[in-house]
Amino acid sequence: MSSRTAHLDIRGMSCANCSRTVGDALEALDGVSEATVNFATDEGTVEYDPEEVSLAEVYDAISQAGYDAISETRSIGISGMSCANCADANRRSLESLPGVVDAEVNFATDEAVVTYNPADVTLDDLYQAVEDAGYTPIRENDGDDGSDGDAGSEREDARDVARNEEIRRQKRLTLFGAALSVPLLVMLAVELFTAGGLPATIPGTEIPMGWLAFALATPVQVVLGREFYANSYKAIVRNRTANMDVLIAMGSSTAYLYSVAVLLGLLAGSLYFDTAALILVFITLGNYLEARSKGQASEALRSLLELEADTATLLSDDGSEREVPLDEVEVGDRMKVRPGEKIPTDGVVVDGDSAVDESMVTGESVPVSKEPGDEVVGSTVNQNGVLVVEATKVGSETAIQQIVSLVKEAQGRQPEIQNLADRISAYFVPAVIVNALVWGSVWFLFPEALAGFIQSLPLWGLVAGGPAIAGGSVSTFEFAVVVFASAVLIACPCALGLATPAATMVGTTIGAQNGVLFKGGDILERVKDVETVVFDKTGTLTKGEMTLTDVVALGPAADGSGVVTADDEALDETAVLRYAASAERNSEHPLARAIVTGAEERGIDLSDPEAFENVPGHGIRATVDGQTVLVGNRKLLSDDGIDPSPAEDALRALEDDGKTAMLVAVDGELAGIVADADEVKDTARAAVSALRERGTEVHMITGDNERTARAVAAQVGIDPSNVSAGVLPEDKADAVESLQSDGTKVMMVGDGVNDAPALAAAFVGTALGSGTDVAIEAADVTLMRDDPQDVVKAIRISEGTLSKIKQNLFWALGYNTAMIPLASLGLLQPVFAAGAMAFSSVSVLANSLVFRTYKPDHDYSLFDFLRR
Repeated sequence: MSSRTAHLDIRGMSCANCSRTVGDALEALDGVSEATVNFATDEGTVEYDPEEVSLAEVYDAISQAGYDAISETRSIGISGMSCANCADANRRSLESLPGVVDAEVNFATDEAVVTYNPADVTLDDLYQAVEDAGYTPIRENDGDDGSDGDAGSEREDARDVARNEEIRRQKRLTLFGAALSVPLLVMLAVELFTAGGLPATIPGTEIPMGWLAFALATPVQVVLGREFYANSYKAIVRNRTANMDVLIAMGSSTAYLYSVAVLLGLLAGSLYFDTAALILVFITLGNYLEARSKGQASEALRSLLELEADTATLLSDDGSEREVPLDEVEVGDRMKVRPGEKIPTDGVVVDGDSAVDESMVTGESVPVSKEPGDEVVGSTVNQNGVLVVEATKVGSETAIQQIVSLVKEAQGRQPEIQNLADRISAYFVPAVIVNALVWGSVWFLFPEALAGFIQSLPLWGLVAGGPAIAGGSVSTFEFAVVVFASAVLIACPCALGLATPAATMVGTTIGAQNGVLFKGGDILERVKDVETVVFDKTGTLTKGEMTLTDVVALGPAADGSGVVTADDEALDETAVLRYAASAERNSEHPLARAIVTGAEERGIDLSDPEAFENVPGHGIRATVDGQTVLVGNRKLLSDDGIDPSPAEDALRALEDDGKTAMLVAVDGELAGIVADADEVKDTARAAVSALRERGTEVHMITGDNERTARAVAAQVGIDPSNVSAGVLPEDKADAVESLQSDGTKVMMVGDGVNDAPALAAAFVGTALGSGTDVAIEAADVTLMRDDPQDVVKAIRISEGTLSKIKQNLFWALGYNTAMIPLASLGLLQPVFAAGAMAFSSVSVLANSLVFRTYKPDHDYSLFDFLRR
């Protein structure tokens, strides 16, 4: 079954119940295998089979659920069509693009109208689809999609535009509501705090003062309340569920309709027009602040894209220079980068020496020296020398674009702890409504008993109506209405729904800013639970740059022609190295390359092997100048009938020094030993020490022999009993699974290539990247730097994020646990309940935003972290 993944921006969600509703609607579609919807980021990720369900049906399902998935519609001129079949060919080509919702192509007008998901499709993709169909698109350079347009122009994508418009809309509504509610607030203050209170009628008229309150509150009810009423209708009628909008609509309309009934003389009691209006103003203000906070939470991620260069200086073959927009750079182009300029795209240095500030990608504040042959990352800053860089990745393939893509995907995958909030939210609103109905009824039926109980509480002074009931100044029905409105308004599933995704959004962004990329929020949560870290040796704890260090000669000699003789004289070191290096010339293994490079540096003339065979995990077999040459470990020689024991003492001495020693046999006879060494990384010991201080067990796994492995382990501080040596690449996964067989949660740290099976088998697979290779499929976590200390950084980010999530959940649940009983007992006015409800959501987001200052290279104490 083919599968596609659509990344959608969804508007209209107001709480976790909304995201659950959208997710359920999508997963109900035949062909949808998984749907993840994130209320905090207004995003959804849908995996579906395009042969069973179309993207248009996915959009329709979201619309039927009462929400909107962001799409764009574009008109594209097409030349070259001559009949309706041409139009149909273009339509099918456009609709075959993942992310295209619908395409209509008109042969008569030479035009295609395409509706597409801007998160997955660009205008250039649409142009390419037309070209793939064999026709010519009429390109327009207007910059609407953020990839075309004049250099240096604003590059806001559809999400930014929609979010900014939402912020402006909520601000306008808040100001409108506040303008009409301030007079109501003044009237309330006069009534409460002056001896005479409000006059019975509007001064100079016979119109009761209540009609002025009605005139002020009604526009607020219509303009601000319309959205809540509409969303409530969709939730109840279409989706057969209830969300936060239902609670707001019920609370506000209860106060408003009760007041209208009193104003018309249908009921006896007080007017609550001020309460009805202020409820909507407070909630709308909360929505405005919430929208702003969401934008701020993703601001750091957007700022990464803003760091991209706008233009590039291309060098022609004749040495001339020309400045072009970034999107015109192609793979293979050579770019000149002057001091202080941004490197336009990922590439490799072909000329020049300089230092490059890579902090925006790796989190490393110290500039990195670059010389010909070194890789550079797009958007990093050249410091002090002119570089000529050949582009290797452009557009969406660059590291910065991959980082943003990975982080967006990570923010769409929520931690398991979110399931707790989702389960609570699913039943929360109905339970709140039932609770409000029960307590409203109880207050109506047993007012004196409850008022007497309330009078015994220390919170008596805050009672909204209990003493009034006791004194007979408020009717039992009126107070039952007040209790009902307060009880539905005080509850806030919104805060509960924001608790996890808001912190996850910030945590994944902190990771990206520090060169730590989590594949998902679920991975971000999982990392903190790691009990054992298993490091691969080569390229992880060591630099992975092997150097030839020793050549030991022992074995038969060769005559002047280089042919091995049968006498007992040993080959000299030059001959041993010549045979070994010639045999290894066709191998790409780091050990082999070190031997060949070492021989070339010594000026030895090498031969091309006449035959070559790689023996995985053991060495190589080759034919050099008619002689069979073996280079490898003891088992390789033993399997060929050659006794390695005469070299045992020399082998052990080299291995005890942490060197990788390889036996060399020529024509069936032991000839000598060559040894390579891989320098341990400067930070490896500090990383191991930090992990052990945290109570994490540290292991090392390697294909090297036991002695070499133990020598390296001793240098970095790993217990010898935790070393697994001589492990073949395909067996590393078995070694990891063996460690996990008793339930131990293992993080495997490797280079993401030979270690891929082990990375996939581990509880958490962590790959050390090169700075440009960030999309390592087998890994759950990718570290942009080749620094093992970043493993500790990843764990700290995970712990910090989960601590922040728990703080948010504690606040959200604690708030509801404390406030719902107060409202149920009549201790809160509805207007205060609405204000508290709005404040709770904003406080959860604010608490998450504070987390942006978290520094993963600092080991916070519990007090420090709580204080932050």
